[in-house]
Amino acid sequence: MPDLLIRGGKVVDPSQGLNGPADIAVTGGKIEAIGPDLPTEGAKRTIDVPGKLVIPGMIDLHAHVFGGITANGLNPDTAGVHSGVTTLVDAGSSGCANFRAFPAHIIPNCHTEILPFMHICQTGLSTMPDIIAERSIDLDGTLQACEEHQGLVRGIKARMVSPALEIFGMEMPRLAKRAARESGIKLMVHIGDTEKRYDPTVIRELLPIMDEGDILTHYFTANPGGVLDANNKLVPEAKDAADRGVWLDTAHGRMNFSFDVGRRIVDQGLLPHCISTDITVPGRVNTVHSMTEMMTRFMGLGFSFEDVVTMCTENPAKAVGEQDRIGSLKVGMQADISVLEERDGDWVVYDILRAPLKVDKCLVPALTVKRGEVFEPEWGPRPWGWEPDPA
Repeated sequence: MPDLLIRGGKVVDPSQGLNGPADIAVTGGKIEAIGPDLPTEGAKRTIDVPGKLVIPGMIDLHAHVFGGITANGLNPDTAGVHSGVTTLVDAGSSGCANFRAFPAHIIPNCHTEILPFMHICQTGLSTMPDIIAERSIDLDGTLQACEEHQGLVRGIKARMVSPALEIFGMEMPRLAKRAARESGIKLMVHIGDTEKRYDPTVIRELLPIMDEGDILTHYFTANPGGVLDANNKLVPEAKDAADRGVWLDTAHGRMNFSFDVGRRIVDQGLLPHCISTDITVPGRVNTVHSMTEMMTRFMGLGFSFEDVVTMCTENPAKAVGEQDRIGSLKVGMQADISVLEERDGDWVVYDILRAPLKVDKCLVPALTVKRGEVFEPEWGPRPWGWEPDPA
């Protein structure tokens, strides 16, 4: 007698090799059964989703949802369960001085699961620029906050941007690395200097300090400090990092995603592992829009739907060490499910440089299940809803 039966959709779960019609039964917030034509008798609630795509709950590996403390923090449920996303990784919106607001005010007041990273800057992104002086980093305070919130803090975030690099140079990511290692958590590093003031070859010094399980974010950035050299060739350290097990995440955002850079990287054989939004309040309106639009853009770049699903479910779950709980529809896993609709049409999507990419298919959220609880999508980020710009 399941609590919930999702019936009649096409289940796509690359973690299990599933790609076809199936039903999903949920009991007690977990996946109870998955297969064709599950019995409906006794189900407390049945939802029919014919023609829809049913995938593991999407995980946005790079978001900013520290609303009320940072100016651009988006409401977690707007970025999450009301957008088809079940789990958000907050990528360092807070630092040791204000991290307590997450367990006190943010996490208890939303349905979306939040896995926060802590910024090496003690005030996080409360002000921009973040690091403005040596006192911006409090290593002892960061270590103490990580210990106080052990199990909640998933990693340390560093941003390879000016003026932080002009103040600290490579000492800044090394301090972040030390904080992560001493706390037994991951390091996430933002690449691409949006101020365009620091030596772009800094990427070649950064990558060797990153270890297995660390996350390189903004992998498709066109800003100085990305993984392409002056001749548009991948720096050799990028492949070495991937071979060591560093996760490569694209993170669109307002200033760090280029179709041209992405194509050049992919053509050289080093594909990203994860796609994410780097969503903020202005980003949702102006450039990022939604996780489903990120999927649409990558399908437009030539990635298959199955590849895209892997990059926003199974891989990010592994990147945050939660693959035994989320990122798959295996029986016994947490009942996180994203139901999507694929639409045919004539649209155009843009990168942050306003380079256009025409697409004839787009994905929109239809239903979200988080720990067995059902959520409907909101209207969407645009006046007309979820679809991209008309071509």
